[in-house]
Amino acid sequence: MKYTELATKEVTQKVIEALGKRNVEAFAVESGSVALAKIKELIPKGASVMNGASVTLEQIGFVDYLKEGKHGWNNLHEGIVAEKDPAKQSMLRKLALTSDYYLGSVHALSETGEFIIASNTGSQLSHIVFSSPNIIFVVSTKKIVPTLPDAMKRLLEHVVPLEDEHMKKKYGFGTQVNKIVTFSNENPMMKRKVRMILVNEDLGF
Repeated sequence: MKYTELATKEVTQKVIEALGKRNVEAFAVESGSVALAKIKELIPKGASVMNGASVTLEQIGFVDYLKEGKHGWNNLHEGIVAEKDPAKQSMLRKLALTSDYYLGSVHALSETGEFIIASNTGSQLSHIVFSSPNIIFVVSTKKIVPTLPDAMKRLLEHVVPLEDEHMKKKYGFGTQVNKIVTFSNENPMMKRKVRMILVNEDLGF
């Protein structure tokens, strides 16, 4: 299976419809720059924002934009990184779990609208499954595969080796897949907004 080939517009539209049935609002855009513009449109000034480590968010310019501080948001990640006391930093991480908005990506997405997110520590998973009221995923259409089992194969056979290599180059140590979330539906009783921006560009792994 080709894991780096962008999905056709027909497949992307099929996924958007499948996600909608699972209470995930999805948008299709042509580039990372348009995805960034969409994010700016979705997040109001004054909102608290937290993001996970994401090559995709780096590539579209979101991480740099967040660091610039000209957005009018409360950048919770900045405060966590700036805090050098381990105990205080841990407390800030816990407080950030209720951020108004959380942004990240997914590792694989099925044509049936289910998607997979893997983690080493699990630090981002609370936001995604429960605690943040607004979730925005930015996802290259190359991550779309036919079925949920195919999504798991993409994660283990394609993403993990690339992420391991990336981590070793950046931090000097590799990665582990210790926790995996399969997102199959957002319960409307939760009153959350889960959105996905599907980008017709090669982004992330």
